[in-house]
Amino acid sequence: MRGRARLDGYRAALESAGAEVDDDLVREGDFSHESGFAQGAALLALDTPPTAVFASSDQMALGVYEAARRRGPRVPDDLSVVGFDDLPQARWSPPPLTTVRQPPAEMAEAAARTLLQLIDGGTLHVPRVEPATRLVVRDSSAPPRRTARRAT
Repeated sequence: MRGRARLDGYRAALESAGAEVDDDLVREGDFSHESGFAQGAALLALDTPPTAVFASSDQMALGVYEAARRRGPRVPDDLSVVGFDDLPQARWSPPPLTTVRQPPAEMAEAAARTLLQLIDGGTLHVPRVEPATRLVVRDSSAPPRRTARRAT
């Protein structure tokens, strides 16, 4: 579910910026470092590799970092990388990772409210909660170079 929402957000952001979604650049992973590495390596092996990668989790973004280290593109000089979750290691990775932060307190409050309803014998109402997110800009993203052709 969270993967679908993040993909939908990615598509909506590109469309609102007037950019087309290139489905050949959309890769599926499992939010792990390993899948970020595998999919990042596949993207960087393309004839025209992307100049930017938005990963659906910080763990996957850090896997993309590793793929870039092994293939040669420098983050952010040649490749911008953005993650999602703002895990503690995001600010300490070299370079510090640009990421999307969700408000954990708001999410925990909604979960606790739902749990208390169940404990009180209430029925489970699962509202779609869309917590506000915030882009935390750090050193893993930069404007594309003029030779850039596309981003993913």
